[in-house]
Amino acid sequence: MSNADFELTGKTALITGAGRGIGLATARRLAAAGAHVIIADYIAENGEAAAAEIESMGRKSLFIEVDVRSSASVDSMAARALAAFPQIDILVCNAGIAQAVAAEDCSDEDWLNMLAVNLNGVFWCCRAIGKHMLERGSGAIVNTASMSGMISNTPQPQAHYNAAKAGVIMLTKSLAGEWAGRGVRVNCVSPGYIGTDMTAEGMANADWYPTWLAMTPQGRVGAPEDVAAAIYYLASPAAKYTTGSNLVVDGGYTAW
Repeated sequence: MSNADFELTGKTALITGAGRGIGLATARRLAAAGAHVIIADYIAENGEAAAAEIESMGRKSLFIEVDVRSSASVDSMAARALAAFPQIDILVCNAGIAQAVAAEDCSDEDWLNMLAVNLNGVFWCCRAIGKHMLERGSGAIVNTASMSGMISNTPQPQAHYNAAKAGVIMLTKSLAGEWAGRGVRVNCVSPGYIGTDMTAEGMANADWYPTWLAMTPQGRVGAPEDVAAAIYYLASPAAKYTTGSNLVVDGGYTAW
């Protein structure tokens, strides 16, 4: 393996949820490797700032506002991206939400919104950009799943989140099997507890946070850059024989 295996110069990546957290760290990582990066996000202020940062690195960038709950919004995102760039080489489906609610108190709206963002949104994006990749016969897709798709977290209740992320892992494997012979690789990463805005409330919870640390062999939460590095590998030529995998980045949480 050489440095060329991690070279992304001339490639274009589209990342959802790229305005902050893991998505922004991934945008920076791929841009540092030479990729142009399309920033897709629900919050315009975050997305525009992220795109400006990528351009300051000497890469081309574009912000597209998208609501991944809507297949029409995702299809519009894909059309705009492909109108601005000749091709999309890398898709990172990272947009997501989290919520802690006891299963017996989980409303229909809570359940449906969680699946709409964290599972449906991943499929809408894979379908929209995947069609383009299949036509070209090449592409790499990386979905952000979670260790919560493999285990049931404690002490916070989040059955709907866990179910959605388990769906992302199986969706990834299913798409990988369907598309491997047509040049498109599909993998996912499963982060553990990562220090982002989305986990800030949990990290401030005196009942939850000590348990998280005690159950993590490394005894700490990860950084967004830790997950970005894993996504970078799966998106790069270095992972050319890797598809259908779930790369776990959890500080050892699922090892116990």
